[in-house]
Amino acid sequence: MSKQDLKRQWEIMKKTFCIDGNFSEVNADYEDFNLVLQLVQQHGAGQLIIDLALDAIWHELRQKIVPEFWQHFKTYNNQKQDGDEETSEGSVEVMSRVASAVSELYDGAVSFLPLIHRCEMLCEKSGAKYEDCVHGGLMEHFKLHLRATLHSQMHPSFTYLLHKFYSAAFKVFYHAEVGNQAEEADESTDEVIQCGGCDAATDACHCQAITNTFCQVNRQLLELDLLERLAGDIISSLLLAVINQHVTATCRDSYDQSRINQLEKWVENVVVGWLEMVYCGGRGQLQSAEPEIQNMVSNNLNHTYMSALYHTYTTTRIDQLFNIVIEYPESQPALDDIRECLDRTHLRDRLVESLRSAIQTRLLHPGVNTTDVLHAYISTIKALRVLDRKGVLLELVSEPVRQYLRGREDTVRYIVTSLTDESSSELSEELLVAAPLVLDDSHSEDDNMDNWETWTPDPVHAHSLKSKSQRTADIISMLVNIYGSKDVFITEYRTILADRILSQFSYDTEREIRYLEHLKVRFGETVTLLHKCEVMVKDVADSKRINSIIHSDENRHRSKQKFPVSSMILSAQFWPSFKEERLHLPEEVTKELETYTEAFQDLKGNRTLNWKPHLGQVQLEVELKGRTLNLTVTPTQATIIYHFQDRSRWSINELSAVTQVPKTILRRKITYWQTQGVLQEVEPDIFILVEGEETGEEGIVAVAGAAQPDIAPQAIEEDEAESVMASAQDQREEELQVFWSYIVGMLTNLDCLPLERIHSMLKMFVQGSVECSPQELRAFLDRKVRQHHLLFANGLYKLPKN
Repeated sequence: MSKQDLKRQWEIMKKTFCIDGNFSEVNADYEDFNLVLQLVQQHGAGQLIIDLALDAIWHELRQKIVPEFWQHFKTYNNQKQDGDEETSEGSVEVMSRVASAVSELYDGAVSFLPLIHRCEMLCEKSGAKYEDCVHGGLMEHFKLHLRATLHSQMHPSFTYLLHKFYSAAFKVFYHAEVGNQAEEADESTDEVIQCGGCDAATDACHCQAITNTFCQVNRQLLELDLLERLAGDIISSLLLAVINQHVTATCRDSYDQSRINQLEKWVENVVVGWLEMVYCGGRGQLQSAEPEIQNMVSNNLNHTYMSALYHTYTTTRIDQLFNIVIEYPESQPALDDIRECLDRTHLRDRLVESLRSAIQTRLLHPGVNTTDVLHAYISTIKALRVLDRKGVLLELVSEPVRQYLRGREDTVRYIVTSLTDESSSELSEELLVAAPLVLDDSHSEDDNMDNWETWTPDPVHAHSLKSKSQRTADIISMLVNIYGSKDVFITEYRTILADRILSQFSYDTEREIRYLEHLKVRFGETVTLLHKCEVMVKDVADSKRINSIIHSDENRHRSKQKFPVSSMILSAQFWPSFKEERLHLPEEVTKELETYTEAFQDLKGNRTLNWKPHLGQVQLEVELKGRTLNLTVTPTQATIIYHFQDRSRWSINELSAVTQVPKTILRRKITYWQTQGVLQEVEPDIFILVEGEETGEEGIVAVAGAAQPDIAPQAIEEDEAESVMASAQDQREEELQVFWSYIVGMLTNLDCLPLERIHSMLKMFVQGSVECSPQELRAFLDRKVRQHHLLFANGLYKLPKN
């Protein structure tokens, strides 16, 4: 064969397989293609032709097809730098730019299909091979090279512009799904002049054009196997952002309705509808799509978008959890949703950390009243038990609250007051539930195995927490466990009970008996302090009976009484300590008290009375010029005004000497008579009796008698409504006096001792119910030093020399 024939045959093969890079006739139909194949086989050039043809295709992709595609985005980037096109280019222009780029890429790639088909036939006939590492045929090999070339030359503005492309398309889609319904529901309002999808005037709406362009671009990218590679992340991030925005807007400050089912339906409707538009070209086309697309959409929906919904909803609610807890039980639906989502996410640790931080920041500081802290703690107990019935979340969150409440002095008093509150409150309602108190223990009871088929193990954090019995205890038990002892609460109740009895001066104890019975159920009848409370209530009933006998005609001392005296007779060893104040009663009043004592001794034999003259109430009738006052006052106030019937002018020093009341207390008590317009301070610490509107002659003051206990007292100044019982600090000081004789004995024998040695010896030798920490002992000893009962030097305490 001549060289000329060989050259002619080579030209035919080059033209048929575009080896020379001339792809203008790549779509020509060669009727003698089989002869060309025979010619290639005759020369054994099959592998050479395949390699050269593929090299020509790859070269065309790198040098022309792909650069022309990216040129559209380079142009956009230049315009943005020159004229801020980022904000001025509308959705239609963005759609047009992306559609033109993708269409050119699609047309260029499709133009290679005849050549690829010829190469596949050549491989089949001649046994030639392309790269062994590629599976799926030469077409998949071509798509792989196309993707690689595109990614190697990707322009920076492509991702941003493609995001705008899909955002504009989604806005049109979402408006068609949701916006039209809103417009139909709002037909009565002014006519809509702007389309919510494309932001154009309604008479020039571009929504349909945008949708058509969008579907065309997705179809072309899908055919080239480029949709997921180029736009998958953008589609996913767009949908995740939309889910986040919708969940945040739906759940904003709304806790009284369940939202999760509504949100699930919204995601199924919006996400599936959007993915159908992207991958199938329209709504309702998923069922007829290829199985691969159906599986991909289903997996994305369940694993990506539903998971994102639960995660976003849970994090949104966690950020709002403090408000949700405070608003319980109105927020019960939101808590139910959170519980359901926690089972599908791994956000328990974040919930605990966030709620603890919110409680620490918004609740546990001096600006919040103890009442509000306890109310929030009770709401936290109830709310977190909705989220976790095993109590693990509650135990993790509530420890800072318990520690904080332990440090507040009025915590116990508020709890006990709320338990016995006449008005309906959370704690008083809890007390009415007859359930025994559960205190902390080191061993939890075995799980109830009656429902073993539904049993679930405790969460991973449970092993480091306290016993299960405490974690599942009721609210009152949780509050008692703040201190870990019933005695603290019973002691406080005993003080409040005494205060209530002595401040009301009423013999009606039905209410107190009712609450006492409930407390016995809660705290157990074996509690010694509750027995003391029973004796206190019994003293009231005994006092009523004794007073009725003494005031009866059978009392031989009745004729001696100038005015009636009623008393509340208390068993001293069963009542808490009283607030001690000095008061010297007028002789006339003292005689009446002695007469009452004689009558009591006649009734009780060898028992007598020890009067507390500063406690009680006195009914007075004060006669002045032109007016008469009927008042109920304290014994100290009555004693003050009593002395003004002898003299109309008294100084503080003189009154203090005759009444034996300290001047500071006396001045405070006189304030009451100043507010009544009876006394007037004419000079510093000098008071006179006021007759009408003028000062002058002495008034006439008649003591009508002590107040009858069953008569409701008149309103007294708020200053006088203070407790008659000794404060907790005073009671503690009295308890610590038990140590004083031991300390004196130690220092007498050993001369001087450091604090640590005194404390250890007290623990060794003083066996009893009174406990004392080193800090408390130091404060007690320092007070003795200030009172000159001890000396302190060089870290040692010793007794002073006489």
